[in-house]
Amino acid sequence: MSAILPIQVLRALAAFMVAVHHVQPDAAVLALQGGASFTRSDLLPWMAGVDIFFVVSGFIMVHASGALFARPGASRLFLQRRIARIVPLYWAATTLFLLIGVAVPAVLNSGAPGIGQIAASYLFWPTLSPQGLVQPVYSLGWTLNYEMLFYVLFAAALVLTRGLVVPAVTLALVVVVGGEVLAGPLPLPFSFWGQPIVLEFAAGMALALLKRGGLQLASPLRWGIAAGGVAILLLGKHLPLPVGPWRDVIIHGSAATLLVLAAVSGLDQGTPSPTMRALAQVGDASYALYLVHPFVIRGLREVFMRAGLYQPVLFIVVALAGAVVAALAAHRLFEVPATRWLRRRLDR
Repeated sequence: MSAILPIQVLRALAAFMVAVHHVQPDAAVLALQGGASFTRSDLLPWMAGVDIFFVVSGFIMVHASGALFARPGASRLFLQRRIARIVPLYWAATTLFLLIGVAVPAVLNSGAPGIGQIAASYLFWPTLSPQGLVQPVYSLGWTLNYEMLFYVLFAAALVLTRGLVVPAVTLALVVVVGGEVLAGPLPLPFSFWGQPIVLEFAAGMALALLKRGGLQLASPLRWGIAAGGVAILLLGKHLPLPVGPWRDVIIHGSAATLLVLAAVSGLDQGTPSPTMRALAQVGDASYALYLVHPFVIRGLREVFMRAGLYQPVLFIVVALAGAVVAALAAHRLFEVPATRWLRRRLDR
């Protein structure tokens, strides 16, 4: 099995974990309205899916951009491709969120955003919301603000020789985080960029270098590494570490790194199973699943409430399945053609 298929499967699982995290509060509201009981599942730290995404992103940027290293115009071409990949769907989701906020403000949890926050959201610039939180209008975009920082640093480093790209980006991330640790809290946007979660991009890049160097592990060892990553996620909450962002990176980041290592270090195993192919298709649409699932979850919660279906478990199953279907449709009908269209325009 090639390296990219397990990575796509991992992306599918990561996006699904985030969706599981977000569906549970709506299920609790539904249960409360119907007088039913609902106990939240904390079996896994579901938002660790974001950490998996960040390690995967670091890996993919090096793995997929090898031809750009030391190439004239590489920085511009790299940024064009990332903008074409990220901007259309995120801008569409942000715009839809704003339109819903105008039409049905009671459906949303957040207050009315200001013009500055709206502009910063479209520009991937960290800024304060009216509630005093550092987040864009569509709150899931906080991860994309980190991604864009990584892309800019990576693009800038592409002017260097091949062997210096990854060390230069890693050094820049360490300097940003170190500045916040030693002199913080820094003003925005540096206090946001200086959070230790950005070091997970460096972990992914390191895995890509190992893969490029010929890293291959036998299947039993890979399964053992993957099991270790899952075990860390399951048991990490019991570790005696101080609560905070460093705890999350130590636990979630190390688990994500092990899972990605297991995914990228395998030998070619031939034709993948139908299950793996199906999961990989969801992985292809994982960006859409990440951005689309809150709309599906909230919309179906309103449908369930109006229909008098106060059954939280049924709601969770239907909402998660609906989110996957909606993501596959959004990926095929909007994300792919929009990305191709914008990429052609930028290439010109």
